[in-house]
Amino acid sequence: MLRQEEIAEVIDLQREVFLHKDVEVIREALPDVPIIDGYATIIKGIRRCGKSTLLLQLLNTQYKEAIYLNFEDIRLAGFDVSDFARFLNEIIKRGIKVIFLDEIQLIGQWEIFVNQLLREGYTVFITGSNALLLSKELGTHLTGRHVSIELFPFSYQEYLTFKNAPVTADSFNDYLTNGGIPEYVRNSKGIILNNLLNDILIRDIAVRHAVRDVESLRQLAVYLITNVGTLVSANKLVGMFGIKSSATILEFFSYFKDAYLMEFVPQFSYSIKAQVRNPKKIYAIDTGIVTEVSTAFTDNIGHKLENLIYIHLRRMGGDIFYYHEKRECDFVVFKKGKAVKAVQVCYQIDDLNFEREYNGLLDAMHAFQLKEGVIVSMNQSDEFNKEDCKVKIVPAFEFLT
Repeated sequence: MLRQEEIAEVIDLQREVFLHKDVEVIREALPDVPIIDGYATIIKGIRRCGKSTLLLQLLNTQYKEAIYLNFEDIRLAGFDVSDFARFLNEIIKRGIKVIFLDEIQLIGQWEIFVNQLLREGYTVFITGSNALLLSKELGTHLTGRHVSIELFPFSYQEYLTFKNAPVTADSFNDYLTNGGIPEYVRNSKGIILNNLLNDILIRDIAVRHAVRDVESLRQLAVYLITNVGTLVSANKLVGMFGIKSSATILEFFSYFKDAYLMEFVPQFSYSIKAQVRNPKKIYAIDTGIVTEVSTAFTDNIGHKLENLIYIHLRRMGGDIFYYHEKRECDFVVFKKGKAVKAVQVCYQIDDLNFEREYNGLLDAMHAFQLKEGVIVSMNQSDEFNKEDCKVKIVPAFEFLT
């Protein structure tokens, strides 16, 4: 429990830090932040991807002033549900109608407080780094009264703006290596991403989900990050890292996904049961994390490239699957239940792999009646036409721009 003057002091101190943040790159997501009267706006994404900076950019473009409160502040460690009344008193006292709430899901029953703010005519923005904890509460008191958007690390275009660099194969290679976590892009210190991973594993997963075997959790995370772009099955991982149950491994998978650390892409099937049963492809949400955390003896740049293309497609929206019947296609993107794009990724097309990559893409195109498909390479360009189908080989730095 905190006194109102303590809450007021934290608001004032955080305001100074918040308003003096470097706005860096104007985020591409800024125009897409949904704002609807009577609705809370939820901004979700991995830690350190720039959610609070997006709030500041929103303040600078849309509002004259706002109250900002980050609930991860150690000075709010004693904050409990009873303190929301004192926080509300402080809001009323200041006469400000726009409220920014950072990581509020750390406080129990926060959704009741937000619901009250909405009823009283406040404009509320919430950020969070755990999709599950947000969705649980959103499904109760805020059902139908919230809209959401996901924020990702820097896109290639944002990276270029930040670095003041041109679109070239070299700048793309740097982006492939460094990823898009803003603080890491700025400083290139490996400890930043190692600390980020540690915060996610300890604070977002182990503490919140009462995971006792943190070391096994960590070893599994590192293993998956090391093996991005490959198929993974919980059953085949049983026994590794001392984890004796596939149910436990699946729980850990869901924790990684909810914390926006990794994603698990299913094989396309019209059967939901088959989608659940078949192996998933594993991808990290940022290739810089792969660079810093991977324990592989060689830099599997082909899989890292595939990972980066996945992140780009994920940022564009839609449901993503890999296709595998006779041959495999890396990504098929669906929107509103209809396939709209088929994408194959191959670092270097040569005589040994061309038929495999080309025919795998054609199989997916025929299966979903797509007339155009893309093979993303590192730096090659070409175009092929067959049976009214067009296949373009595109350099990755062009595909992302």
